[in-house]
Amino acid sequence: MAHLDDIKTIGVLGAGQMGGGIAQVAAAAGYDVVLVDATADLAERAKKKIGAILGKQVEKGKMTADAADALVAHIRPAGSPDAFAPCDFVVEAATENVELKLALFKKVDAVLPAGKWLASNTSSISLTKIAAVTSRPDRVVGMHFMNPPPLMKLVEIVRAVQTSDETYALTVVLAQKMGKTTTTSKDAPGFLVNRILIPMLCEACFALQEGVGIPEDLDTGAKLGLNHPMGPLELSDLIGLDTVLAIADVLHREIGDDKYRAPTLLRNLVAAGWLGKKTGRGFYTYDDKGQRTGRAV
Repeated sequence: MAHLDDIKTIGVLGAGQMGGGIAQVAAAAGYDVVLVDATADLAERAKKKIGAILGKQVEKGKMTADAADALVAHIRPAGSPDAFAPCDFVVEAATENVELKLALFKKVDAVLPAGKWLASNTSSISLTKIAAVTSRPDRVVGMHFMNPPPLMKLVEIVRAVQTSDETYALTVVLAQKMGKTTTTSKDAPGFLVNRILIPMLCEACFALQEGVGIPEDLDTGAKLGLNHPMGPLELSDLIGLDTVLAIADVLHREIGDDKYRAPTLLRNLVAAGWLGKKTGRGFYTYDDKGQRTGRAV
Protein backbone atom coordinates (compact mmCIF):
# COMPACT_ATOMS: atom_id res chain seq x y z
CA MET A 1 0.00 0.00 0.00
CA ALA A 2 1.38 3.40 -1.03
CA HIS A 3 2.08 5.83 1.78
CA LEU A 4 2.81 9.55 1.85
CA ASP A 5 6.32 8.72 3.08
CA ASP A 6 6.94 7.21 -0.37
CA ILE A 7 6.94 10.74 -1.80
CA LYS A 8 9.99 12.86 -1.10
CA THR A 9 10.69 14.61 -4.40
CA ILE A 10 7.97 16.14 -6.58
CA GLY A 11 8.43 17.06 -10.22
CA VAL A 12 6.50 19.88 -11.89
CA LEU A 13 6.40 20.01 -15.68
CA GLY A 14 5.72 23.52 -16.93
CA ALA A 15 7.01 26.63 -15.17
CA GLY A 16 4.29 29.07 -16.13
CA GLN A 17 1.69 30.66 -13.89
CA MET A 18 0.23 27.33 -12.75
CA GLY A 19 3.41 25.26 -12.71
CA GLY A 20 5.34 27.89 -10.77
CA GLY A 21 2.51 28.12 -8.26
CA ILE A 22 2.36 24.35 -7.83
CA ALA A 23 6.13 24.23 -7.32
CA GLN A 24 5.84 26.90 -4.63
CA VAL A 25 3.05 25.00 -2.85
CA ALA A 26 4.97 21.71 -2.97
CA ALA A 27 8.17 23.36 -1.67
CA ALA A 28 6.20 25.07 1.11
CA ALA A 29 4.99 21.62 2.19
CA GLY A 30 8.63 20.56 2.61
CA TYR A 31 9.16 18.64 -0.62
CA ASP A 32 12.20 18.87 -2.86
CA VAL A 33 10.90 20.07 -6.23
CA VAL A 34 12.29 19.60 -9.73
CA LEU A 35 10.77 22.36 -11.90
CA VAL A 36 11.09 21.68 -15.63
CA ASP A 37 10.26 23.85 -18.62
CA ALA A 38 11.28 23.88 -22.29
CA THR A 39 14.63 25.42 -21.34
CA ALA A 40 16.60 25.66 -18.12
CA ASP A 41 16.49 29.46 -18.45
CA LEU A 42 12.68 29.51 -18.40
CA ALA A 43 12.66 27.28 -15.32
CA GLU A 44 15.27 29.45 -13.61
CA ARG A 45 13.21 32.56 -14.31
CA ALA A 46 10.19 30.89 -12.73
CA LYS A 47 12.25 30.13 -9.63
CA LYS A 48 13.36 33.76 -9.41
CA LYS A 49 9.74 34.88 -9.78
CA ILE A 50 8.78 32.65 -6.83
CA GLY A 51 11.60 34.24 -4.85
CA ALA A 52 10.31 37.71 -5.70
CA ILE A 53 6.77 36.79 -4.64
CA LEU A 54 8.06 35.46 -1.34
CA GLY A 55 10.19 38.56 -0.93
CA LYS A 56 7.02 40.65 -0.87
CA GLN A 57 5.63 38.35 1.83
CA VAL A 58 8.78 38.98 3.87
CA GLU A 59 8.41 42.76 3.42
CA LYS A 60 4.84 42.53 4.72
CA GLY A 61 5.97 40.51 7.73
CA LYS A 62 4.00 37.44 6.67
CA MET A 63 7.07 35.18 6.66
CA THR A 64 10.71 35.41 7.65
CA ALA A 65 13.57 35.83 5.21
CA ASP A 66 15.04 32.52 6.39
CA ALA A 67 11.77 30.72 5.67
CA ALA A 68 11.55 32.28 2.19
CA ASP A 69 15.16 31.32 1.41
CA ALA A 70 14.57 27.76 2.64
CA LEU A 71 11.48 27.39 0.45
CA VAL A 72 13.25 28.61 -2.70
CA ALA A 73 16.22 26.33 -1.93
CA HIS A 74 13.88 23.33 -2.26
CA ILE A 75 13.30 24.13 -5.96
CA ARG A 76 15.72 22.89 -8.64
CA PRO A 77 15.09 24.26 -12.15
CA ALA A 78 15.85 22.14 -15.23
CA GLY A 79 15.27 22.21 -18.97
CA SER A 80 14.44 18.59 -19.76
CA PRO A 81 12.06 15.88 -18.50
CA ASP A 82 15.18 13.75 -17.98
CA ALA A 83 15.58 15.67 -14.71
CA PHE A 84 12.53 13.82 -13.35
CA ALA A 85 14.50 10.57 -12.91
CA PRO A 86 14.82 11.01 -9.10
CA CYS A 87 11.19 12.10 -8.62
CA ASP A 88 8.46 10.13 -6.88
CA PHE A 89 5.44 12.08 -8.11
CA VAL A 90 5.28 14.37 -11.16
CA VAL A 91 2.57 16.98 -11.82
CA GLU A 92 2.23 18.17 -15.42
CA ALA A 93 1.11 21.79 -15.83
CA ALA A 94 1.72 22.49 -19.50
CA THR A 95 -0.49 24.36 -21.98
CA GLU A 96 -4.06 23.04 -22.31
CA ASN A 97 -3.44 21.18 -25.57
CA VAL A 98 -4.25 17.49 -25.81
CA GLU A 99 -1.54 16.51 -28.31
CA LEU A 100 1.12 18.36 -26.32
CA LYS A 101 0.05 16.70 -23.08
CA LEU A 102 0.04 13.22 -24.61
CA ALA A 103 3.54 13.75 -26.01
CA LEU A 104 4.83 15.07 -22.68
CA PHE A 105 3.33 12.19 -20.71
CA LYS A 106 5.04 9.69 -22.99
CA LYS A 107 8.38 11.45 -22.37
CA VAL A 108 7.98 11.64 -18.60
CA ASP A 109 6.70 8.06 -18.39
CA ALA A 110 9.87 6.87 -20.12
CA VAL A 111 12.08 8.68 -17.56
CA LEU A 112 10.20 8.17 -14.31
CA PRO A 113 11.07 4.95 -12.46
CA ALA A 114 8.47 2.20 -12.33
CA GLY A 115 6.09 2.43 -9.40
CA LYS A 116 6.07 6.24 -9.31
CA TRP A 117 3.06 8.47 -10.02
CA LEU A 118 2.03 10.88 -12.76
CA ALA A 119 -0.57 13.62 -12.34
CA SER A 120 -1.97 16.26 -14.66
CA ASN A 121 -3.17 19.73 -13.74
CA THR A 122 -5.38 19.72 -16.83
CA SER A 123 -8.60 21.68 -16.43
CA SER A 124 -10.61 19.87 -19.11
CA ILE A 125 -8.72 17.18 -21.05
CA SER A 126 -9.56 13.48 -20.55
CA LEU A 127 -7.36 11.84 -17.92
CA THR A 128 -8.33 8.45 -19.33
CA LYS A 129 -6.83 9.40 -22.69
CA ILE A 130 -3.67 10.70 -20.98
CA ALA A 131 -3.29 7.59 -18.80
CA ALA A 132 -3.64 5.32 -21.83
CA VAL A 133 -0.38 6.54 -23.43
CA THR A 134 1.68 5.59 -20.35
CA SER A 135 3.03 2.29 -19.07
CA ARG A 136 1.42 2.95 -15.65
CA PRO A 137 -2.21 3.96 -16.34
CA ASP A 138 -3.30 2.90 -12.84
CA ARG A 139 -0.83 5.45 -11.40
CA VAL A 140 -2.10 8.42 -13.43
CA VAL A 141 -4.51 10.89 -11.83
CA GLY A 142 -5.83 14.42 -12.24
CA MET A 143 -4.63 16.98 -9.71
CA HIS A 144 -6.33 20.20 -10.79
CA PHE A 145 -5.10 23.15 -8.74
CA MET A 146 -7.08 26.38 -8.86
CA ASN A 147 -5.46 29.62 -10.00
CA PRO A 148 -3.32 30.91 -8.30
CA PRO A 149 -2.22 27.69 -6.53
CA PRO A 150 -0.54 29.34 -3.50
CA LEU A 151 -3.74 31.22 -2.60
CA MET A 152 -6.61 28.97 -3.69
CA LYS A 153 -7.57 26.24 -1.25
CA LEU A 154 -9.12 23.75 -3.67
CA VAL A 155 -7.55 20.86 -5.55
CA GLU A 156 -9.91 18.90 -7.77
CA ILE A 157 -8.90 15.21 -7.86
CA VAL A 158 -9.93 13.58 -11.13
CA ARG A 159 -10.08 9.81 -11.50
CA ALA A 160 -9.30 8.37 -14.91
CA VAL A 161 -11.04 5.09 -15.70
CA GLN A 162 -7.70 3.39 -14.97
CA THR A 163 -6.78 5.26 -11.75
CA SER A 164 -6.37 2.79 -8.89
CA ASP A 165 -7.93 3.32 -5.47
CA GLU A 166 -4.40 3.44 -4.05
CA THR A 167 -3.33 6.24 -6.42
CA TYR A 168 -6.48 8.21 -5.71
CA ALA A 169 -6.10 7.90 -1.92
CA LEU A 170 -2.43 8.88 -2.06
CA THR A 171 -3.16 11.96 -4.17
CA VAL A 172 -5.88 13.14 -1.78
CA VAL A 173 -3.49 12.86 1.19
CA LEU A 174 -0.72 14.61 -0.78
CA ALA A 175 -3.01 17.52 -1.59
CA GLN A 176 -4.03 17.75 2.05
CA LYS A 177 -0.39 17.86 3.13
CA MET A 178 -0.03 20.84 0.79
CA GLY A 179 -2.77 22.54 2.80
CA LYS A 180 -5.54 21.99 0.27
CA THR A 181 -9.15 20.88 0.44
CA THR A 182 -10.08 18.30 -2.20
CA THR A 183 -13.13 17.45 -4.27
CA THR A 184 -13.41 14.41 -6.51
CA SER A 185 -14.62 14.27 -10.09
CA LYS A 186 -15.14 11.49 -12.55
CA ASP A 187 -13.28 11.89 -15.83
CA ALA A 188 -15.82 14.01 -17.72
CA PRO A 189 -15.34 17.16 -19.85
CA GLY A 190 -14.53 20.15 -17.64
CA PHE A 191 -14.77 17.97 -14.51
CA LEU A 192 -16.71 19.75 -11.73
CA VAL A 193 -15.41 23.30 -11.46
CA ASN A 194 -14.99 24.22 -15.12
CA ARG A 195 -18.25 22.50 -16.07
CA ILE A 196 -19.89 25.21 -13.93
CA LEU A 197 -17.44 28.09 -14.45
CA ILE A 198 -16.78 28.24 -18.20
CA PRO A 199 -20.41 28.68 -19.30
CA MET A 200 -20.67 31.59 -16.85
CA LEU A 201 -17.53 33.26 -18.21
CA CYS A 202 -18.71 32.78 -21.78
CA GLU A 203 -22.18 34.13 -20.97
CA ALA A 204 -20.63 37.31 -19.58
CA CYS A 205 -18.66 37.62 -22.82
CA PHE A 206 -21.86 37.07 -24.86
CA ALA A 207 -23.56 39.85 -22.87
CA LEU A 208 -20.62 42.15 -23.61
CA GLN A 209 -20.60 41.13 -27.27
CA GLU A 210 -24.32 41.91 -27.56
CA GLY A 211 -23.92 45.32 -25.91
CA VAL A 212 -25.98 44.47 -22.83
CA GLY A 213 -23.43 46.14 -20.56
CA ILE A 214 -19.85 47.38 -20.32
CA PRO A 215 -17.14 45.21 -18.69
CA GLU A 216 -17.06 47.16 -15.43
CA ASP A 217 -20.83 46.85 -14.94
CA LEU A 218 -20.85 43.14 -15.75
CA ASP A 219 -18.06 42.49 -13.26
CA THR A 220 -19.52 44.76 -10.56
CA GLY A 221 -22.87 43.01 -10.98
CA ALA A 222 -21.29 39.61 -10.34
CA LYS A 223 -19.22 40.84 -7.40
CA LEU A 224 -21.96 42.71 -5.57
CA GLY A 225 -25.04 40.94 -6.89
CA LEU A 226 -23.72 37.38 -6.66
CA ASN A 227 -21.11 37.92 -3.92
CA HIS A 228 -18.27 36.70 -6.16
CA PRO A 229 -14.76 37.90 -5.25
CA MET A 230 -14.01 38.67 -8.92
CA GLY A 231 -16.21 39.44 -11.89
CA PRO A 232 -16.32 36.98 -14.82
CA LEU A 233 -14.42 39.17 -17.28
CA GLU A 234 -11.59 40.09 -14.89
CA LEU A 235 -11.41 36.43 -13.85
CA SER A 236 -11.14 35.43 -17.52
CA ASP A 237 -8.25 37.87 -17.91
CA LEU A 238 -6.55 36.31 -14.88
CA ILE A 239 -7.01 32.73 -16.12
CA GLY A 240 -5.94 33.62 -19.67
CA LEU A 241 -8.42 34.02 -22.51
CA ASP A 242 -6.66 31.30 -24.52
CA THR A 243 -7.20 28.86 -21.65
CA VAL A 244 -10.87 29.85 -21.29
CA LEU A 245 -11.36 29.31 -25.03
CA ALA A 246 -9.56 25.97 -25.01
CA ILE A 247 -11.75 24.65 -22.18
CA ALA A 248 -14.92 25.98 -23.81
CA ASP A 249 -14.01 24.19 -27.03
CA VAL A 250 -13.40 20.92 -25.17
CA LEU A 251 -16.78 21.19 -23.44
CA HIS A 252 -18.58 22.05 -26.68
CA ARG A 253 -16.89 19.29 -28.67
CA GLU A 254 -17.10 16.53 -26.08
CA ILE A 255 -20.59 17.24 -24.69
CA GLY A 256 -22.08 18.45 -27.96
CA ASP A 257 -24.41 21.03 -26.43
CA ASP A 258 -24.45 24.56 -27.89
CA LYS A 259 -24.73 26.08 -24.41
CA TYR A 260 -20.96 25.48 -24.18
CA ARG A 261 -20.09 27.32 -27.43
CA ALA A 262 -17.54 30.13 -27.25
CA PRO A 263 -18.43 33.73 -28.18
CA THR A 264 -16.96 35.25 -31.35
CA LEU A 265 -15.55 38.10 -29.26
CA LEU A 266 -13.54 35.64 -27.16
CA ARG A 267 -12.18 33.96 -30.29
CA ASN A 268 -11.22 37.32 -31.77
CA LEU A 269 -9.39 38.46 -28.65
CA VAL A 270 -7.39 35.23 -28.60
CA ALA A 271 -6.66 35.54 -32.34
CA ALA A 272 -5.37 39.08 -31.70
CA GLY A 273 -3.04 37.78 -28.99
CA TRP A 274 -4.93 39.71 -26.30
CA LEU A 275 -4.93 36.96 -23.71
CA GLY A 276 -5.48 38.91 -20.49
CA LYS A 277 -3.09 39.91 -17.73
CA LYS A 278 -0.22 37.81 -19.07
CA THR A 279 -0.11 39.85 -22.30
CA GLY A 280 -1.17 43.19 -20.79
CA ARG A 281 -4.48 43.27 -22.64
CA GLY A 282 -7.68 41.24 -22.64
CA PHE A 283 -11.07 42.59 -21.62
CA TYR A 284 -9.03 45.17 -19.70
CA THR A 285 -5.54 46.66 -20.08
CA TYR A 286 -2.74 46.10 -17.54
CA ASP A 287 0.62 47.67 -16.75
CA ASP A 288 3.93 45.84 -16.37
CA LYS A 289 3.09 45.02 -12.74
CA GLY A 290 -0.24 43.44 -13.68
CA GLN A 291 -2.30 46.33 -12.33
CA ARG A 292 -5.43 47.18 -14.31
CA THR A 293 -5.18 50.49 -16.18
CA GLY A 294 -8.38 50.64 -18.21
CA ARG A 295 -10.93 48.95 -20.43
CA ALA A 296 -9.76 47.28 -23.65
CA VAL A 297 -13.09 46.19 -25.16
